Amino acid sequence: MKIVFFGSDDFAGESLQSLLAEKFSVVACVTQPDRPSGRGLQIIASPIKTIACESNIPVFQPDHLNEELFLSQMRRLGADIFVVIAYGKILPPVVLKIPKVLCMNVHGSLLPKYRGAAPVNWAIMNGDIETGFSIIKMSPKMDAGEIIVQEKMLIGHDETSQSLRGRMAKASAQCLCRTIQQIAAGQLTLTPQDENTVTLAPKLTKELGRIDWNRSAQEIHNLIRGLVPWPAGYTQYHGKLLKILKTTVMNQSASQLPGTVINITKQGIFVATGKNILVLEHVHPESGKPIAAHAFALGQRLQIGSSFK
Repeated sequence: MKIVFFGSDDFAGESLQSLLAEKFSVVACVTQPDRPSGRGLQIIASPIKTIACESNIPVFQPDHLNEELFLSQMRRLGADIFVVIAYGKILPPVVLKIPKVLCMNVHGSLLPKYRGAAPVNWAIMNGDIETGFSIIKMSPKMDAGEIIVQEKMLIGHDETSQSLRGRMAKASAQCLCRTIQQIAAGQLTLTPQDENTVTLAPKLTKELGRIDWNRSAQEIHNLIRGLVPWPAGYTQYHGKLLKILKTTVMNQSASQLPGTVINITKQGIFVATGKNILVLEHVHPESGKPIAAHAFALGQRLQIGSSFK
């Protein structure tokens, strides 16, 4: 079966590499246009473009998916399946109709839960202990297509969105290969999503990372590990931004006001919250490098009784 692969990031790259390793016929890749990135604003190609070029696969980078030139190029490929993973653009109905069999998408949740751009992050921020991924037949409505297959995954107590995303990328890539083999063998089953149980996972914003110390230590801990690496959970100390990179929860009450430093040890900075104590272990000061929280406390001469805002 001929496959056109749509994707842009490293999560998608894991699936593309698996398809190529298993000798699937990937006839073209579609990815985002090269864009400036980093402090030097150098023009950077997406991981998908890099993999495709190394494998001598044609690459398309349209600004708009409904351009007639792009549509005619896609039709001439004669693809059976379009595989879409973390591409970054919504495929219009005219594109969904092009492949002979179907357009399929890998989504990082057990749909219909967490439709949207950031399902892995929201599962962790909400304190879920289980998530998974879905492979669906795409429809014009985002993430609403019929389910082909789903696989569950447990979320570790201290796992970050970054580590979970990495595990999910590998697991979903293997499942994608098996699923395409089943489709090729005529073993395609489709299950409609229950529209009554839909929840959303909207795009992340920097403002989401602002820590409200009135929340419980567990809720703040979930927020911090769910927003790794961006935008990161953050607070303010002496008017400067302080990102919190790693924490642990102490199930012990504190009488001090939320945000107050109640102890400092080599383990980290102990902070009172709305419920229980949060231990800051690693932080990233404004205009500085990530460091151990204990080292930050020494450098800033942080005192017991100081407060984060």
